[in-house]
Amino acid sequence: MRKLGMIGGMSWVSTHRYYERINRKIQREVDPRASAPLLIENLDFAQIYCLETPEDWDRGAQVLTDSAKRLADAGAEQLIICANSMHKVYRAVQAEVDVPILHIAECVGERMAEDGVKQAALIGTRNVMTESFYRRRLVAHGVDLLPPEMSDVDQLNRIIYEELMVGKVRKDSERTLKTMFSRLANDGAKAIVLANTEMELLVDVSANVLPIYDGMRIHADAAAKWIIGG
Repeated sequence: MRKLGMIGGMSWVSTHRYYERINRKIQREVDPRASAPLLIENLDFAQIYCLETPEDWDRGAQVLTDSAKRLADAGAEQLIICANSMHKVYRAVQAEVDVPILHIAECVGERMAEDGVKQAALIGTRNVMTESFYRRRLVAHGVDLLPPEMSDVDQLNRIIYEELMVGKVRKDSERTLKTMFSRLANDGAKAIVLANTEMELLVDVSANVLPIYDGMRIHADAAAKWIIGG
């Protein structure tokens, strides 16, 4: 099996979910006693939390670039960034390392194209929902995305940063998302893209009003497939 490098800690809850998902996939596909060969750098998310200004994002890009270089130098043959929002700096990081970085939105877009999904709603942090770095990759795979409602953006940003990233799961937030998804279905969405790696804590991916494309699951499964050699 090939060795994967994980840039994690954004948040630790997300990294835990990646680690478990990848290893369970390896266990099923390779051998019940097998474990994934992984190198993990768990960043201190408090140092890159809620980046806003261009200077903030430049600093965040440098933190991830330094991490990517350390993982590559330690023997990682491919890397993943265990966060959706930090893919805003994907190009800057990839330009500084020789090993490939598996892009989460590319993995999601490929899966949706395979399933023939043409219209969806994108759910995540403010920058994921409102900026182009994530959306354009899904659109390139033929997925038409509903425009974000700013009231949804504000609600989701609060739930993600104040609750999910510190491991809190609240029933009222779960109800908020169910109501939101029902409204998005009425607005014409045929699927929901969970572009936040902690969101599965609130959303039942297998039983919902719409098909759910969980970026973390899809990304982790693609990483596991690469480790195996698929």
